[in-house]
Amino acid sequence: MKIAYLVNHYPAVSHSFIRREILALERLGHEVLRISLRGWADPQRGAEDRLEQERTRYVLRGGPAPLLAAFLRILITNPAGLFRSLVLTLRVGRRAERPLPVHLIYLFEACQVVLWLRSEKVEHLHAHFGTNSAEVAMLARELGGPRWSFTAHGPEEFDKPKFIALPEKIRRARFVVAVSSFGRSQLFRNVPHSHWHKIKVVHCGLEPAFHETDVTAASGHERRLVCVGRLCEQKGQLLLIEAARLLAERGVKFELVLAGDGEMRGEIETLVAKYKLAESVRITGWISSEEVRAEILASRALVLPSFAEGLPVVIMEAMALRRPVISTFVAGIPELVQQGEHGWLVPAGDLERLAAGMEECLGTAPDKIAQMGANARQRVLQRHDVNTETAKLVALIEA
Repeated sequence: MKIAYLVNHYPAVSHSFIRREILALERLGHEVLRISLRGWADPQRGAEDRLEQERTRYVLRGGPAPLLAAFLRILITNPAGLFRSLVLTLRVGRRAERPLPVHLIYLFEACQVVLWLRSEKVEHLHAHFGTNSAEVAMLARELGGPRWSFTAHGPEEFDKPKFIALPEKIRRARFVVAVSSFGRSQLFRNVPHSHWHKIKVVHCGLEPAFHETDVTAASGHERRLVCVGRLCEQKGQLLLIEAARLLAERGVKFELVLAGDGEMRGEIETLVAKYKLAESVRITGWISSEEVRAEILASRALVLPSFAEGLPVVIMEAMALRRPVISTFVAGIPELVQQGEHGWLVPAGDLERLAAGMEECLGTAPDKIAQMGANARQRVLQRHDVNTETAKLVALIEA
């Protein structure tokens, strides 16, 4: 079967799970057309993402001229479909968070996408994220494109469902994927019971190549914790710096690595300087998947004090590498991480409990840490094998 994947921005360091899913589809014998709205000029630090960039078609790469040409071609060949798509665009854009002209651009993008799908004889279109990529996929269907589906990851889709027309997208999609049972419950909230049957759980998966290397002997730095993720309000890094301040005031020796970059980096750096934590806290900036793996292996545990999530792939990666996790009772995280078995779970936003969890982790005997890491690896490999999960997606597409 020929399947197309539509993503807003691909490839990206934070979207490695999409690459894994695509490659698993190809291993299963399916041909995958990669389509992204943007990302053609991004520097790629990893060889895998550089290759994916070369394989991807970019809708906005040629500027407005190709989009206008695609629009005119659809106007000539399928005026009825274009009219239906325009009506849908106006309805979706009327209450959206973005102004109507942006949604009209999505319509032009859908014209280009549907021409590519038609020329490549694509049988199914799958979008990742329930935001603008899902809207383009929905409009492409109205223009005569193939049946379509999308994966909703959260938390963005759950924060503003009506403003991104999430209910409309669920109703029109062939099926919808959630990455956790919690995510499925949030999608249930947005449509009548008659549409619940099309909402399925397919976990993000890990490739065997990521975790097959023997890491039993690599215990990591005894006093180092690593937080991997975009520096943004959802991930809770400001609270993490506050917890680091408490540890320092209590005389606890530690190292904290923030692996990632983002819009809140300046604010985080200001707080680190204010609390005189520069010798204990390091921010790496954007790093490749291989460098993320190295940072996890060099640490005792992963700490991710998220305020809002779907189900973070980095938690899966850390567990696969035999590292316990310190995180929060948010979204799908408790479905994977069990308190005391695979790490520590604390209430989101609770500074004292977060600091206590970090201190307990740093003070736990190495053999206990090793046992928790072994438990974590066993659990994540049972639940998040990319080949198993992608086979579930294929079954939905073929149904």
